[in-house]
Amino acid sequence: MYERGVEGSASSTPTPWRPGSRLARLRASHSFGVVAVMIMVTFVFTSAAPSESWAKSVLVLLQCSTLILALWTTGLGRDRRAIVALVAIGLAVAVVQLLVGGTTLAGLVEILNLVLVVATIAVIGLGVVDQGAVNRQSVTGAVCVYLLLGIGFTFIYAAVAALGSGTFFAQGTDGTTSLQLYFSYVTLATLGYGDYTPATTLGHTLAVTEALLGQLYLVTVVAVLVGNLSHQRAQRP
Repeated sequence: MYERGVEGSASSTPTPWRPGSRLARLRASHSFGVVAVMIMVTFVFTSAAPSESWAKSVLVLLQCSTLILALWTTGLGRDRRAIVALVAIGLAVAVVQLLVGGTTLAGLVEILNLVLVVATIAVIGLGVVDQGAVNRQSVTGAVCVYLLLGIGFTFIYAAVAALGSGTFFAQGTDGTTSLQLYFSYVTLATLGYGDYTPATTLGHTLAVTEALLGQLYLVTVVAVLVGNLSHQRAQRP
C-alpha cells in the first residue's frame, strides 16, 4: 500500500505506507466515544477506590488502556509493537507497585500516570486536527481532553503529596486519591468551595494553573467547536 508524498498531487512520488502516517490516521475511525467511556471508567474507579497499592496498580493499567484506545482510534497504533510495549510497561509497573509499595515509588508511579495522560491528550488532539472539520467526533475528542486535564492534575497533586516533605492540603492531610480527584475537578471548574486548599506555594501555583487551563479551554476550544457544529447544522437544508 502506498500514500502520496504530497497530498492531492497526482504527480508526486508514492512512498511506502508507514504505521502512524497521515494516510493511516485519516483512514482511522476516530470514534472517540470509546475513549470517553474509558476515561469515565477511570474517573469512577478513582473516585471510589481506596488509596492502596492494588488500586494504584489498576490506575496504571487504566491509563495504558486509555492511551492504547486513543492510539488505535486515531490510526497511530497500527504498529502492534507499540501496543505490546505499552501493555508490558503497564503490567510491569503495576506488579512492582503492588509488590514493593512505598511513598517514593508511589510518587514515581503518579508521574508515569501523568506522562500517559499527557500522551493521550496529544494523540487525541492530533486526531481532532485530522478531522479537518467540526463534527461530532471532534467535539467528543475535545471533551475527552477536558476530562483528561482533571485526571492529569489529580496525578500531579498525588505526586507532589507523595514526594513532598509536608502535607499537601492546609487542612493537615495529603488526602486520598478520591479527595485529590475531587479537588482537581473543583479547581478545573473554578467552583472554589474552599473546603480544601493547598498548603504550599507550589500547590497554589498548580491550582491556579489548572483553573486557568480549564477556563481558557472551555471558552476557546470547546466553545468554538460546539458553536461551529451548531452553525453547520443550522445551514443544512
